[in-house]
Amino acid sequence: MEFYDAVRRRLSVRAYKPDPVPEDVLDRILEAGRLAPSAKNLQPWKFIVIKDPETKQHLVPACRDQQFVGQAPVVICACAHEDQAWGGMGGYWKSDAVDVTIALEHMILAAAAEGLGTCWVGAFVEEQVKKILSIPDNVKPIALTPLGFPAREAKPRPRKPLAEIVCYDRFSQEQHG
Repeated sequence: MEFYDAVRRRLSVRAYKPDPVPEDVLDRILEAGRLAPSAKNLQPWKFIVIKDPETKQHLVPACRDQQFVGQAPVVICACAHEDQAWGGMGGYWKSDAVDVTIALEHMILAAAAEGLGTCWVGAFVEEQVKKILSIPDNVKPIALTPLGFPAREAKPRPRKPLAEIVCYDRFSQEQHG
């Protein structure tokens, strides 16, 4: 699939078929995350691949009762090691959340290219997710995504026009067009 087709195809999927994700496809998706850039190439991430049905069901209430989290054949939890991240972002903050976000987005786009659906899940209770997945105190879950074959076609949501979100040479409230 051509890159821009994958970008357009990537939509939030909230219903999944029970069909398993082939291991070679899952490996390619995980490899896309591994290859993602990170500040100073520190790669301060860990990805937990959850296939166990009971564990996925425990994640549902931790993800604010989003049932599709338990429905997908795979869930990926993207975690950050803050202590392994570069500390110079903007001159004062750590890169861990940005680095992990980039890697997870690489995986999400790879999944779209493979014909699979995902949904960025940021609505979760951190302490519950950490307990369910045995995530240590020094590691922070940043986001989760279910991964699987869509059970129904996702509908595109409206996007702001470029003129409303892009400015040139300096920040401006004005729209360019």
